[in-house]
Amino acid sequence: MTISDFKKVLVTGGTGFIGAHIVKNLLNLGIKVRLASRSLEKGQKFVQLHPGKENLIEVVVVKDYTQLEGENPFLEAVKGCDGIIHAASPLDYTVSNVEEELIKPAITGVKVVFEAAATEPLIKRIVLTSSFASVMDDGRGPGPGFTYTGDDWNPLTYEESIKATPVFAYRGSKKFAEVAAWDFMKSQSPGFDLVTFCPPMTFGPVVHPVDYVEDLNLSNANLWEVYQAKELPVSRVAVWVDVRDLALAHVRALITDKASNKRYVPSSPDKFSYKLAAKIMQDHGLGKVKTDDNDLIPQSYDLDYQTIEKDLGIKFRGFEECIVDSIQQFQQLPSKESF
Repeated sequence: MTISDFKKVLVTGGTGFIGAHIVKNLLNLGIKVRLASRSLEKGQKFVQLHPGKENLIEVVVVKDYTQLEGENPFLEAVKGCDGIIHAASPLDYTVSNVEEELIKPAITGVKVVFEAAATEPLIKRIVLTSSFASVMDDGRGPGPGFTYTGDDWNPLTYEESIKATPVFAYRGSKKFAEVAAWDFMKSQSPGFDLVTFCPPMTFGPVVHPVDYVEDLNLSNANLWEVYQAKELPVSRVAVWVDVRDLALAHVRALITDKASNKRYVPSSPDKFSYKLAAKIMQDHGLGKVKTDDNDLIPQSYDLDYQTIEKDLGIKFRGFEECIVDSIQQFQQLPSKESF
């Protein structure tokens, strides 16, 4: 497949942190984007951030695709599209019922997209944003000496997931949403194939609408806390990826034959810690962050980033570049405290 095979691509979650970078990459290739947005206002605000390319973005309102009742909300959205990048997924650690509010919505969100896609013969491929949460085996510990690949799965069962804390239930939601996608491919044998990405912590500059620095997405908000010299956030993993590399990988996977029906674990070769982030900020004169040089780089397992570099021609950025680019951008965002 080539770029010319994809004249129009449906993107879910396109106004979010990762999805907005995906849309940017598609637009740079001249591919038209049908942007699924929960509200017309939010979609139009996103379009305004791309002057000169407004004609390449079509906003379609899909208010709720986490429920199976009624007509599939994506039946109209998929019409005329050649591919889909499904980057949307619920994330809420404050839920009271993890099965009903976290796990089932994630699974349903995949099912409705795939079922609708099967009705449009033009669709050649779906690229799904999953998560390293669907890969990681918590029982293995932090490593080092082990490399996760696309063949690895989180051993968490559905029964364990629905009884778990929201953090662990989220891991289950990602796993079983992705399982639903692969199960659909096996049972329905649709006219399209599938590529999934299972990224770890994702940092980097933003290209989606962010009115105030306090509105940054969760991972970047952690970096901003470091910048503000607050107590260092707790990190559960030491593996990470730059959002710019992750988004490019999604788009390359859409148009690359070699990616067909593969599952990738994107990652920078670098390991990260918030202590290391503070040291980088300090070394580059970014704010008044203070730290020491002890235990900056944690011992950790690895992710198989080499397969992506080989298949898709991606060269993953290092942590220092990511931190400097991100903080320099975040410094320019207005703060609610100024108003």
